[in-house]
Amino acid sequence: MSIQERENAKRARRATRVRSQVRGTAERPRLSVFRSNRAVWAQIIDDGAGRTLASAGSVHVAEKGLSKTDQAAKVGELLAQRAKAAGIERVVFDRGPYLYHGRVKALAEGARQGGLDF
Repeated sequence: MSIQERENAKRARRATRVRSQVRGTAERPRLSVFRSNRAVWAQIIDDGAGRTLASAGSVHVAEKGLSKTDQAAKVGELLAQRAKAAGIERVVFDRGPYLYHGRVKALAEGARQGGLDF
């Protein structure tokens, strides 16, 4: 097993461990975060219906010259706006395999400032 395969397996185990505790419903959907080296994306998902209700990514942020952390905060605010438009006010936060730190934390705080409750 190569190093990359081992790291991918560890990431999948962490995501599964977090996901076993977090389940999105129609009343309280799941806010899922994906972070890459360049960008961050977030989706609000109803696991019961298997539908994405709202999404946003750093590619949707119009402001240029921001740090990655600032972009993540803007993504959280944008996602909160889109969720409000879809009638969603309460969510469950799913950090996936990432630590609640840096860009993931900034996205969560931006979503809270935008009006989402979790």
